[in-house]
Amino acid sequence: MDGVIIDSHPAHRRAWQEFLRTVGHQVPDHELDFILDGRKRPEILRHFLGEVSDTQLADYGTRKDHFFQQIALELSPVPGVIDFITDLSRQGVKLAIATSASQTRTRSTLRRLDLIDHFAVVVTGEDVINGKPDPTIYRLVCTRLNSAARHSLAIEDAVSGVQAAKQAGLKCVGLVGSRCENKLRAAGADHVIENFVGLSLNHLQGIVDEHS
Repeated sequence: MDGVIIDSHPAHRRAWQEFLRTVGHQVPDHELDFILDGRKRPEILRHFLGEVSDTQLADYGTRKDHFFQQIALELSPVPGVIDFITDLSRQGVKLAIATSASQTRTRSTLRRLDLIDHFAVVVTGEDVINGKPDPTIYRLVCTRLNSAARHSLAIEDAVSGVQAAKQAGLKCVGLVGSRCENKLRAAGADHVIENFVGLSLNHLQGIVDEHS
């Protein structure tokens, strides 16, 4: 969801930076790239703060969310994504979300964009123990969609997300956004796009056929 459907990375980066400052950590901007790679919140917190208790994880997570909510009152969808999702849904393509975000934020975001009804399956970070690049989240999506991985395609903007999808056996399109195309290809992306403007089901089918 983050970085693929909504352009939320700048808001997340600023929210994490402001939260970490409140707990005494001045984190250089380049180190914040770690948070944008599809990781679950406990992994991010432990990366920057070391070992913290479950109670602290919950408290810190709430505090970080407070910063994010203040910053991200209005997040813009990635160019072309609304029309793209609507068109695929209209043509009967089964769609799913595989995100490290929480269930609450995921569903509220999809409802705000009027997209929730287009997704047959929503899998969040709360549904799996390990986050991306662990492939479990994509295996779970395929199971719930009743779709074989080899017949499925993921769209990812993060290196860890591409790795998770490919390890699970899916084809994967990399969405460049602010990321380096070479890094997504090196992670295993079968194809790379800049955004969703003009992208159609026929284009996706061509990518699948080319890499089958």
